[in-house]
Amino acid sequence: MRKALRWLLALTVLIGTLGTAGTAGAATTAPPAPTDIKDRLLAIPGISLVEEKPYTGYRYFVLNFTQPVDHRHPDRGTFQQRITVLHKDTSRPTVFYTGGYNVSTTPSRREPTQIVDGNQVSLEYRFFTPSRPAPADWSKLDIWQAASDQHAVYQALKPLYSANWLATGGSKGGMTATYYERFYPRDMDGVVAYVAPNDVVNDEDSAYDRFFERVGTKECRDKLNAVQREALVRREPLEKKYAQYAADNGYTFTTIGSLDKAYEAVVLDYVWGFWQYSGLADCDSVPSGAATATDDAIWDSVDTISGFSAYTDQGLEQYTPYYYQAGTQLGAPTIHFPHIERKLIRYGYQPPRNFVPRSIPMRFQQGAMRDVDHWVRHDARHMLWVYGQNDPWGSERFRPGAGARDAYVFTAPGMNHGANVAGLVADERAFATARILKWAGVASPAVQADPSAAEPLARFDSRLDVRDVEREPALRP
Repeated sequence: MRKALRWLLALTVLIGTLGTAGTAGAATTAPPAPTDIKDRLLAIPGISLVEEKPYTGYRYFVLNFTQPVDHRHPDRGTFQQRITVLHKDTSRPTVFYTGGYNVSTTPSRREPTQIVDGNQVSLEYRFFTPSRPAPADWSKLDIWQAASDQHAVYQALKPLYSANWLATGGSKGGMTATYYERFYPRDMDGVVAYVAPNDVVNDEDSAYDRFFERVGTKECRDKLNAVQREALVRREPLEKKYAQYAADNGYTFTTIGSLDKAYEAVVLDYVWGFWQYSGLADCDSVPSGAATATDDAIWDSVDTISGFSAYTDQGLEQYTPYYYQAGTQLGAPTIHFPHIERKLIRYGYQPPRNFVPRSIPMRFQQGAMRDVDHWVRHDARHMLWVYGQNDPWGSERFRPGAGARDAYVFTAPGMNHGANVAGLVADERAFATARILKWAGVASPAVQADPSAAEPLARFDSRLDVRDVEREPALRP
């Protein structure tokens, strides 16, 4: 009987212990997962909120994302990289956008985002402030590190936005989207790159000279060339005006070296800048009879198109990361000016080294662009490039070769550096739209059967849908 009582007592204690353990376990159960999109975003490791801005039909967030300074050695420091999220629905496709420079913190929707009616994640390029490590180790600014930034953001957000992803960007952003695909070809379901130059051999730029021999009309070319030449003929009086302009605005010329170098750089950008950002119809605004035009007319035309602040220390500072990359990997164009006597040109197109403070070391890597070009020709998949007929940057472009699959290049007639799918001829526009919808996983059976039926899924919003050319002052893509 005693043994039975001891057994019963032990059983009672055991049951009590199990009950207590169950209660303790219940008390430590994880809280339910957040359902609000802001909370879900902020639950992702490395993401913090800068601000949320309202926009009807969307949620828009400006965020910071913690990135390694060096993706090869992630233990060697981090920095905060600015990203934005235009959220529609986690079930919709997501477009990953970068312009290759600073990111805008105003809600906007790039063309592929409107086409697929999706979410949009936008990324500021590393080393553009505020997304710059401190102290800045400039050797960590290269196309692979930047592609790895995108890869890290994608990996963090993909579990939340689980539908298809497309990469896109314009100009340097189109280059960036291409480089991202080259280094991480399994991330994206498709790439739409706009007006992306491809300078494979940095010292061979004859394609640009051929472009300027035939772009637009002879009448327009002659007017532009005459104004450019006249600005060099009148260097002395116009440089006096420039010196006063600099003094009035507190501009200095330490980086480029002198006001004279800055003046010539602005003038030599004039014809290129016109065709990059203007169209044939804008030729009417160019002064006629340059030789008899007033100094103010010549100054105003050059300033409007090229911008006399561009090569000041203050104008260059924001773009130091671009010029660093142009002088280390991307390359930079050099063109000739057959309409200008050699005695009038003292420096010609200056190298990127002249636009970066001398305290930052630079060394050009000849193989970087060749590697990307080789990959595009032989391995590109689900990629689309759009160029403008009158855009100088399209003179050297990406060209997928025989090894590429489902990869295309289109040219928008009459368009400049703002060329887009909407500007293509009708059959190419429909085809490109259908491919974008297909890659995003939202092409209807009707579109899959007949690409000519393809249309953007979201209605155009004049405030949200960016269609203007992505303008960067001076000679920058």
